[in-house]
Amino acid sequence: MKKLFASLALFGAMLFAAPSFAEEASAATAASAPVVASAAEAKPAAAVTPASAPVAAEAPAPSLNKGDNAFIMICAAFVILMSIPGLALFYGGLVRSKNMLSVLMQVFTVFSLISVLWLVYGYSLAFTEGNAFFGSFGKVLLKGVTPDSLAATWSKGIVITEMIYVVFQGAFAAITCGLIVGAFAERVKFAAVLAFIVIWFTFAYLPMAHMVWYWAGPDAYTSADAATAATATAGYLFQDGALDFAGGTVVHINAAVAGLVGAYMVGKRIGFGREAMTPHSLTLTMVGAALLWFGWFGFNAGSALEANGIAALAFLNTVAATALAALSWTAAEWLFKGKPSMLGAASGAVAGLVAITPACGFVGVGGALVIGLIAGPLCLWGVHGLKRLLGADDALDVFGVHGVGGIFGALATGVLAAPQLGGTGIWDYVGNAVAADYSIAGQLKIQAIGVLVTIVWSGVVSIVAYKVVDLLIGLRVKEDEEREGLDVTSHGEKAYNM
Repeated sequence: MKKLFASLALFGAMLFAAPSFAEEASAATAASAPVVASAAEAKPAAAVTPASAPVAAEAPAPSLNKGDNAFIMICAAFVILMSIPGLALFYGGLVRSKNMLSVLMQVFTVFSLISVLWLVYGYSLAFTEGNAFFGSFGKVLLKGVTPDSLAATWSKGIVITEMIYVVFQGAFAAITCGLIVGAFAERVKFAAVLAFIVIWFTFAYLPMAHMVWYWAGPDAYTSADAATAATATAGYLFQDGALDFAGGTVVHINAAVAGLVGAYMVGKRIGFGREAMTPHSLTLTMVGAALLWFGWFGFNAGSALEANGIAALAFLNTVAATALAALSWTAAEWLFKGKPSMLGAASGAVAGLVAITPACGFVGVGGALVIGLIAGPLCLWGVHGLKRLLGADDALDVFGVHGVGGIFGALATGVLAAPQLGGTGIWDYVGNAVAADYSIAGQLKIQAIGVLVTIVWSGVVSIVAYKVVDLLIGLRVKEDEEREGLDVTSHGEKAYNM
């Protein structure tokens, strides 16, 4: 526990050391996904729209486009594919064969559990107006969400069907919770996983999604006074001006911190550091990584919420950053270890996907390549050098990849979104133009605050949640069960039968 608190303090100090020049956040600045409403009052949650946003003096009447609807339906299915089977196979191949089925079961069941909780109360608490940290219970069990209700997008007057948006954002919540299980794989009780996820989803994921992505929608920004009033109803980090196109803080840093805390509190695997714990199937890990990359196009491009030029930019950046990160990780590993590995290439690709996520709709292709080039070696250090410093048995390197890559990507967004560096800048909905006063130093400070809030919020919630579960259920399986493997002892099955 001392190492855990020391680690949180270390990261806080690193973030506070970021440039301290602040700027006033513009009326519309920040995220990626909308809040939903009726046809008469569509309320999205994407704060900033790059330069392709429509220019009009008054917001047009809401217009439903079947092409946008179809696009988000497909993107939602892509994000689901990222979890099952993508993440499940990526993680499953990395554990020992005696625990393969347990990882598949954890990811599959967590996905199912969160999908249900999202419909019951998650969507309502994340994407309705409440306070700066939580929404309301106004849409519990999707009350009032019908085939005719609409969700706003990034553009004034452009809407999509709300039910599609519910599924799309629910898939984000599900994969975020699934990411956590890799940190304490091979030694945790199945019931403990489910109990922890319910608590963490409710008190960490939902408020982070609300803080970053909830706002009144572009149609509310008709004048400076209206913009001020609308921004006052938004989430805490949205009000501050944080940029997160598709989930660098909400998804990756949030999950990574929860995973790191779990690695400390569950404890190290028996034999960790003394016995070989090599992946049992890098073939399946490569297949999982490929499915993650494929599904990530829905994750990133879909966060544009329209089939437009910004979706195309996010799509292209997802190719560029990921490919270069896979190459840069491989090159660094080849240089320092003497041989390039398949695991390294797959891990590098995931590192690139993580790092480009918050930036994909805000940076130019050059910026995406810079992010990919740095993310590979940086996350390689994260899973080796940093892991040794932290002293935690983060089994599948959740923090080394998602934490380090997410922090880097969030901070890099503040720099590379600048128009002078090829980025899209921040769209001012009142002036219907890109804001002219983009400050790299000011935005970098805003991004650092967003990262720090995510680390502290997720860290505190995670510590409490793990402690509660440990008292009520117990976190860890018995020693003999761990040695035999969780497939048989927890689920009564084997992944492979000869």
